[in-house]
Amino acid sequence: MFPEYRDLIRRLKTEDAHFLKTFNKHNELDDEIKELELHPSSEFTNEVHELKKRKLLLKEEIFLMLKKAPQRPN
Repeated sequence: MFPEYRDLIRRLKTEDAHFLKTFNKHNELDDEIKELELHPSSEFTNEVHELKKRKLLLKEEIFLMLKKAPQRPN
């Protein structure tokens, strides 16, 4: 996710607890979605859809944090 921000992500994960929590929650949802999609069934369709919406909201939040983070010179 966001390879162009790889260094900034690495830095924020160590310096910003909220960023780390949001980033980890996004990855947890991604793993949960992948697991549910391995065993497709109609009973999980709505659940997967809701998880994907939550994951997208987290991704948007992460992107905003990346855009607002102070940049350090190389």
